Amino acid sequence: MQPSEASTAPSRRKRIMLIEPPFKRLYHDNASLVKFPLALGYLSGAVLKWTDWEAQAYNADFNTKKKAISVDNATRIKEGMDRYLWTLADPAAPIWEEVRAAIAEFDPDVVGISSKTQNFPSAMRVARIAKEHNPGTLVVLGGPHATLSTMTALDCPDIDVAVLGEGEMTLVDLLKAWEKDAPLGEVAGIVYRKDGRKMFAPPRANMPNLDELPFPAEAAPRVLRDYESYPAEAFGFVFSARGCPYSCTFCESKAIWTQTTRWRSPENVVRELKLLMERGVRYVYFDDDTFGIRQSYIKELCGLIETELPKLKWGCEITVGVVKEQSVEQMRRSGCVLVNIGVESGNNGILRSVKKGHLIEKAYPAVDICRRAGIEVGAFFMVGFPEETEETLQDTLTAIKKINADTILLSIFTPYPGSELFQVCKDLGVVDDDFDITIYNHQSPENCFTAYIPPERFKELVRETASIVERKNRRGRWSRMARMLLHRDFYRIHYTLLRFLRSRAAWYFDRLFRRRLRTAP
Repeated sequence: MQPSEASTAPSRRKRIMLIEPPFKRLYHDNASLVKFPLALGYLSGAVLKWTDWEAQAYNADFNTKKKAISVDNATRIKEGMDRYLWTLADPAAPIWEEVRAAIAEFDPDVVGISSKTQNFPSAMRVARIAKEHNPGTLVVLGGPHATLSTMTALDCPDIDVAVLGEGEMTLVDLLKAWEKDAPLGEVAGIVYRKDGRKMFAPPRANMPNLDELPFPAEAAPRVLRDYESYPAEAFGFVFSARGCPYSCTFCESKAIWTQTTRWRSPENVVRELKLLMERGVRYVYFDDDTFGIRQSYIKELCGLIETELPKLKWGCEITVGVVKEQSVEQMRRSGCVLVNIGVESGNNGILRSVKKGHLIEKAYPAVDICRRAGIEVGAFFMVGFPEETEETLQDTLTAIKKINADTILLSIFTPYPGSELFQVCKDLGVVDDDFDITIYNHQSPENCFTAYIPPERFKELVRETASIVERKNRRGRWSRMARMLLHRDFYRIHYTLLRFLRSRAAWYFDRLFRRRLRTAP
């Protein structure tokens, strides 16, 4: 090229690649997160709206070839954890080669990684790959782990900046500053490294008007890698609000969004729902930390959905305290077919200690109200809290048997660093300074953080509880199908049958997987 030609050639626009690190895919070849992560959707939409940067959103936990297979069974077995640790440690594993190729193809100036604590070890591997591709790449960490464990996150030498709390406007300002080579200290809401020291920029207030945010699905066709491979249901997730007024000690939503709840206007939510339906989505799930904590908002939003979107079906998570017969009936009329309720424990002493805000006696009628309205109910239970004893765990088992939920969703308590219960665990001596987040998550077979039950006995009790949960859930499947037929909910019938077939396929592949592991490196 002649110098005169080079001088007139357009310069390449700056590029940012936003990445969801692999997690499920580390456990099982056939696993996949079949979802456009909302964090990537909102961030990439903000970049397109408020900057002139190119953006690509890459869900590295999405398997384009085997997206129909569930990982749930694999994560509960020892072999699944062995495979996870092996893949995480091997930089030449196929998943890392895929990440390496994706980064090389897009060739970003900035890489933004959205991380929870459970997938932070994977995020560190992604950051290393980004730096190997180009040492000058600015690597930015966002998500809950960046806020809850800021200082330890920046101990990773491949991460340059951590974004605290709500990230859209912080990222926009960060890109503008980076492009102009302005001091990072002028960007509110970050922690960054300067001359080997960790520096805090001024804090940033949350957005007062969430209606200003672009819809994630709007940006998806332009930014989402492998967009054509995603099924419609991968986009069926929305937020109607940010912030949770409750104080549960095992959850640190309040550290991300604060305890002040901000709502999108019902009109704004319905506009997004219409866009999703135009793109083939027939069922959406509200990813709010807790849906409907303001009764007047439920009434207004549900009324608008009922009028504007009579064919939409939807689900959400709610707390025991917000369940009222009138609001549940409004939800049902507007198409609500599923609610997941956080019960957590069957022992009132445990519920008080984790500041859950209800007693177990209130959970039973809350579930019954939803069931009478014809809404499917999932009940979250968690075992292994720091102050758990055999007696309190037995109370939880009794509640699981008694509660009239369609599905029980069981998890094992994990003390994520930065949460209130993590400090309780340290005070009780069940975690120490060598706590390794690589091997602990809600389904890890290594989890045991109760001070009063020996590990082997705890694992035995968990196996017994999981077996009872599995039997109860199996019995509930047919009653759910009967109610769907009664309500002529043919889309949900199709979706439920598909999930059942997928679970059977997952069982089959798990058997193959376990045999293959005997010869794996």
